[in-house]
Amino acid sequence: MTEVTPDGAPRTSLYQSFKASSFADVVRKERTFLMFIGFSFFLVGVVFQRPDIAMWIGFMYAGYSAIANDSIQTIGTFIASNNKQPWWILWLFIGGIFLATVSYSWVVFAGDVSYQRLTSKGFETAPTSFSYLQVAAPVFLLIITRLRMPVSTTFLILSCFSTDLHGIQSMLGKSMSGYFVAFFSALLFWALFSRLMRNWFKGEASWYWTVLQWLTSGTLWSIWLMQDMANIAVYLPRSLDAVQFAGFAGFIFFGLGILFYMKGDRIQQVVTEKSFVMDTRPATIIDLVYAVVMYYFTVVSVIPMSTTWVFLGLLAGRELGMSLTDEDGHGKPFKKTFQLILKDITYAGIGLLVSLILAVSINPLIRGELLSFFQ
Repeated sequence: MTEVTPDGAPRTSLYQSFKASSFADVVRKERTFLMFIGFSFFLVGVVFQRPDIAMWIGFMYAGYSAIANDSIQTIGTFIASNNKQPWWILWLFIGGIFLATVSYSWVVFAGDVSYQRLTSKGFETAPTSFSYLQVAAPVFLLIITRLRMPVSTTFLILSCFSTDLHGIQSMLGKSMSGYFVAFFSALLFWALFSRLMRNWFKGEASWYWTVLQWLTSGTLWSIWLMQDMANIAVYLPRSLDAVQFAGFAGFIFFGLGILFYMKGDRIQQVVTEKSFVMDTRPATIIDLVYAVVMYYFTVVSVIPMSTTWVFLGLLAGRELGMSLTDEDGHGKPFKKTFQLILKDITYAGIGLLVSLILAVSINPLIRGELLSFFQ
């Protein structure tokens, strides 16, 4: 499926541009984005030695880049199946749930907006100084998002702040288990019910499916926020006062507005290239299964985890389950299915590798523990 800009013009990724055009053409087409990235790296260089300023600059870049990259997991199917709705209605709905979810955490957990995810070992202490790469990590995430790669923001950002190798190991273990639980849950569900759903989901969807989809998407979005707010709040004090909370919540709320105005931006294709997601009914089922899996891992422990890996496992299991039972062409051929699964895993693996390189480069404690581990 070809992406389009808000004015209807064809849109290609930076990677596709390199394949189809010369380097000069890529620079010309992406000059605004490249200028912004250049300015961002310069700004980080100016402020990273001022912790009181750097924490807010890091937070702002992390807030937008993390949600822009991870939007495919929670509101990707919501955007895809409601593409005829005015963007501002979708924004107010999702933005309102965001404000309610983080406000609850802020009140109940004494100023903590991460649902205690940052109380786990290795992340319990707020940074009092920053390295250049710690503040610049979300800028790298912006570049990866522009390349339309669904990477783990949890690994890319939180790994830069872990004071203990055990914290990274715990995140990795929980994330890998999340991928396989989601994969086999989706595979089993769609292998058993995809044929039934294909027969059931014919013609126009009834009005109640729209209501169900909005309720399911809102629930999933809230559960996702409970997991991933740690990726953004890691730059800030572990307990925010009222003014700090207002700045935190207000920035992300209006950032969501920009994201909805751009229809999810380029990474949205990770969702739209999958089978049968533009219909409200299958989109609702995807969100429901994902919400159940996410809720399970939310209550298991407060250790942060990569929700990206869980989501990619869900989509991979769903595509494979549909291929196994396909009769009417809704699922993709096995070869195409495995190509999509391999591509998503490769991109996520690249993000994991980049995050580990950043963690080792930034943190001498992690570097020392890693060297001792291999020795």
